[in-house]
Amino acid sequence: MGELAVVAAAAGPPAATTNSASPPLSLLERLKDYKQENILSLWDDLSPQERNLLVDDIENINLPRIDRIIRCSLEYHGLPVTAIEAVPETMVSTVEERTVQMREKWWNMGLDEIRRGKLAVLLLSGGQGTRLGSSDPKGCFNIGLPSGKSLFQLQAERILRIQKLAAEAAKDGSFVPIHWYIMTSTFTGEATRRFFERHKFFGLDSTQVSFFQQGTIPCITKDGKFIMETPYRVARAPDGNGGVYIALKTSRVLEDMAKRGIKYVDCYGVDNALVRVADPIFLGYFIDKGAAAAAKVVRKAYPQEKVGVFVQQGKGGPLAVVEYSELDPSLASAINQETGRLRFCWSNVCLHMFTLGFLNHAANGLERDSIYHLAEKKIPSVEGFTTGLKLEQFIFDAFTYAPSTALFEVLREEEFAPVKNANGAQADTPDSARMLVFRLHNRWVSTAGGFITHSLPLSATGVEVSPICSYMGEGLEPICRGRTFYAPCEITS
Repeated sequence: MGELAVVAAAAGPPAATTNSASPPLSLLERLKDYKQENILSLWDDLSPQERNLLVDDIENINLPRIDRIIRCSLEYHGLPVTAIEAVPETMVSTVEERTVQMREKWWNMGLDEIRRGKLAVLLLSGGQGTRLGSSDPKGCFNIGLPSGKSLFQLQAERILRIQKLAAEAAKDGSFVPIHWYIMTSTFTGEATRRFFERHKFFGLDSTQVSFFQQGTIPCITKDGKFIMETPYRVARAPDGNGGVYIALKTSRVLEDMAKRGIKYVDCYGVDNALVRVADPIFLGYFIDKGAAAAAKVVRKAYPQEKVGVFVQQGKGGPLAVVEYSELDPSLASAINQETGRLRFCWSNVCLHMFTLGFLNHAANGLERDSIYHLAEKKIPSVEGFTTGLKLEQFIFDAFTYAPSTALFEVLREEEFAPVKNANGAQADTPDSARMLVFRLHNRWVSTAGGFITHSLPLSATGVEVSPICSYMGEGLEPICRGRTFYAPCEITS
């Protein structure tokens, strides 16, 4: 198992033990420099041990960096919103325009680069399954498939399948294992590692998996003051899935990738039961386009769907993503008169591809500009739940730094089964994700000449095809032709 240590940005000299009735003068002066001396307001009420804990906590904050982030973020969100345009249709590779020949070409190109060890997989897995009713890392969640496999296991087995296909495509059967980098958080790091160890890395070699952690950032009031979680600890929150860029740099993951000869990085979120990890077609398309960044997109189902959409920042400007809550309702429902479809229709589903060079460029650019999204939240504090701000970056923030971005349409019924809410919610539940898997795999089995029998309506059950058997429906005829499968069941051979 690769353990990549997080290298924290310089935060100042080691804290000295203090039993003084007054805060250390040097610490007080530093806090005054950044207008954060308020966090010492309860000093007189603290025991000597608590005072030491508070000093240690403050010394672990890179005050110059955090001050820059707070100032830049508050200033930026007071500026007028940049004018946006719809993404030109010519910038999107649509499903309908793709030929069999194009798909085969991209598949072979991608598989060859995978075989040569040029692709790494980057998983964003910092979240807990809180909304699913679990405190475990979200990737540990079992959506109720017949196999009982977790999201982590489904993804690991897709990597195993792609490695097998890559080896079979090579004349000598050789391949370089795909390296899987997994970003966790302070809340999920240790539990994720233990889960992988307990399940023997789901058949992968432990040396091809590396874990690293995203950072945290202090929570602030609307005027930029730190909020205290306890009298001796500053309230902090994870820095968003866009924290991956700075974490890749400070954890030296980018260096590790370069040493391994990796050129391309497939990046995705953990909460998608149908994610095609290390997709050779997507990689081949990306290489063919010569782009720095790419994203798989699905068509927005209806104007009010709660998904972010890709936009262009001004005519000819870079691509960016606008969250559904930030898109004017008149734009959200605007129709492209030529196509009859929504003008702003390309939904971001957190399925991305980057060059290694671009990841370095994006990490430097995002850190230099220090602009974070501000999310108003109820934050646990010494005064109870306080209304404050969490500062986050999002994975799609990097696209504005890309000299070229390619969008690749996929069908949501084939590649997007989000698992975000507990069963009983209106959408994106374990039940809805499981049914999307069943419907896709039922089609695979029928296409391969198999039959499905069931006591429940087929709309409520189905078969699960193990990723070990098939990545996207290929290779199933020898297994399925002429056979009858009783649903629900898992097909393994």
